[in-house]
Amino acid sequence: MEGATAAEAHPTMGVKIFSAGLAACVADVITFPLDTAKVRQQIQGECPTSGAPKYKGVLRTVITVAKTEGPLKLYNGLPAGLQRQISSASLRIGLYDTAREYFTEGRESNPNLGGKILAGLTTGGVSVFIGQPTEVAKVRLQAQSHLYGPKPRYTGTYNAYRIIVTTEGLSGLWKGTTPNLARNVTINCTELVAYDIMKDTLVKNEILADDLPCHFMSAVFAGFCATLLSSPMDVVKTRFVNSTPGQYKSAHNCAMTMFIKEGPSAFFKGLLPSFLRLASWNVIMYVCFEKLKRELMKSGQPADGAT
Repeated sequence: MEGATAAEAHPTMGVKIFSAGLAACVADVITFPLDTAKVRQQIQGECPTSGAPKYKGVLRTVITVAKTEGPLKLYNGLPAGLQRQISSASLRIGLYDTAREYFTEGRESNPNLGGKILAGLTTGGVSVFIGQPTEVAKVRLQAQSHLYGPKPRYTGTYNAYRIIVTTEGLSGLWKGTTPNLARNVTINCTELVAYDIMKDTLVKNEILADDLPCHFMSAVFAGFCATLLSSPMDVVKTRFVNSTPGQYKSAHNCAMTMFIKEGPSAFFKGLLPSFLRLASWNVIMYVCFEKLKRELMKSGQPADGAT
């Protein structure tokens, strides 16, 4: 364990937000094909001309998309995904500690569970409203496939923004905010709180030091918990955001239509790629996040004597 050095100094809010945004972008680039596979599996079954399922299993979905549409299709919507991480993940993760300290009111040394949950709800909710337009563009670009029609809806990220605003109005960029809000606060609370609790447990009980193995185990645990609890809302969010105007009256109508036509199992479509993506995303993001915070704090500290 290190002594009271710059590595243990408390990172500033700016360092946390910058580190979270950059770490989230790195994680998104690496795991984006899994996210595309998740979206493709989630929308499968809603198209009346889709016939038999084209996507079965995580690896088969990735291979099918790569073979039939080209490997680059796995990264369709990546610019919007990176914009989402910069505008949304940077805030929901970077501001979590600040919000937790606010809600625990002087109990920073031993923050209670309620304070952690309120912090997750707050930062998760704020990030959704800011990042929703990027989420809409990302999902629609990932979902579009020539397998369901010869002409794509959008040719790129900014083309998607322009067409959505032109055809659906400015409010179209915030379509699906309600299910995404429910999904995001669930993921944010579960993910951040589970990571926080697991990390504290491992460190305080001296099972692991506050280092890479601890961050890895905490991130996997957080990814599993978040995926399981958020899957129904995630599927509804994806279906509703990707739907054409008039296809569903509301997010609730989308959920009821899914339940009637496809049964309860529809709410867990894409569960495996969702877990693999979220767990791997968490591992990469949190490991990079912790490392970036420490390195930025080290680089910003004046030298205290000989090194």
